[in-house]
Amino acid sequence: MKKFSKQPVATIGIDLAKNSVHVLGVDAQGEVVFSRKLARHALSAFIAQQPPCRVAMEACGSAHHWARTFQGLGHEVVLIAPQHVKPFVKTNKNDDADAEAICEAAQRPRQRFVPIKSVEQQDIQAIHRMRSQVIGQRTALVNQARGLLAEYGIVMPQGRAAAMRRLPKILEDAENGLSERFRAELHGLLEELRHLDARVVHFDAQIKTVADTSESAQLLRTIPGIGPLVATALLATLGDQWELFNNGRALAAWLGLVPRQHSTGGKARLLGISKRGDVYLRQLLIHGARAHRLGGGDHWQGLRPVARRAHEAGGRDGVTPHRPRTITFNQPLNGR
Repeated sequence: MKKFSKQPVATIGIDLAKNSVHVLGVDAQGEVVFSRKLARHALSAFIAQQPPCRVAMEACGSAHHWARTFQGLGHEVVLIAPQHVKPFVKTNKNDDADAEAICEAAQRPRQRFVPIKSVEQQDIQAIHRMRSQVIGQRTALVNQARGLLAEYGIVMPQGRAAAMRRLPKILEDAENGLSERFRAELHGLLEELRHLDARVVHFDAQIKTVADTSESAQLLRTIPGIGPLVATALLATLGDQWELFNNGRALAAWLGLVPRQHSTGGKARLLGISKRGDVYLRQLLIHGARAHRLGGGDHWQGLRPVARRAHEAGGRDGVTPHRPRTITFNQPLNGR
């Protein structure tokens, strides 16, 4: 039978789930004070009865909601990425072992924690997620239309714009050999594409409204290649917690934009970019930089004079690829 410590609880680890949670508390020496399974609706009342301490959870579904709730109860709350918890699981996977591993990970002095999102940040992130899903659905419909028409001998160019131009003409052409049944279904597909276009326009308007009313977003938009979409995505991910990073390269590493390293024996070996972190945010930053270069703007606007001089002296194009990320990191701090 497991023995429990009589000392005050210092750290609580919570393994979250949809219907039930497992809560494990340890004292300052790491000895278990309690370990129990609770229904989801009973979690808040149980944590409210505990003395102020550190509450740790994995950064998973509903974790940010619980983090804000427990902060309101006077606790220090930390969220840990699941990949940083897994090494501390000592036995087979179960709720008790997971909660214990979360406690162990939370007590590490050099542990990295996930920033807790506010309700506003989650609202912005939800808009981005819904917009991304609608764009994916729209792309799938365009590809489906091209594939179906190809079976009838009608080849349509790639791209959404070409599809929206050609589909009405194909529907109006009575000599292209399409049956009335298929023509009616194709008309429904076109209407669905128009509906999805309207949804994207709606989400873009919401994002622009947020970008126009946020001082941090307006400051980020002064950076070349960053518009309302990228600025609000950065705010949704980081908010005002830029102090989590020591410099721009640390932010770039967190986004997965720096080379992956596999070094040993004093010999440095750098590979391709690590692709860690938020895939969506990294994609937006890369697209923004590419759009700025293809748009004919000043590629070196806002960069340090040494970068300009190196480029003008005939240096390799892109001699300082880390600079735009450094600007992204420094702009919000300089604005404050």
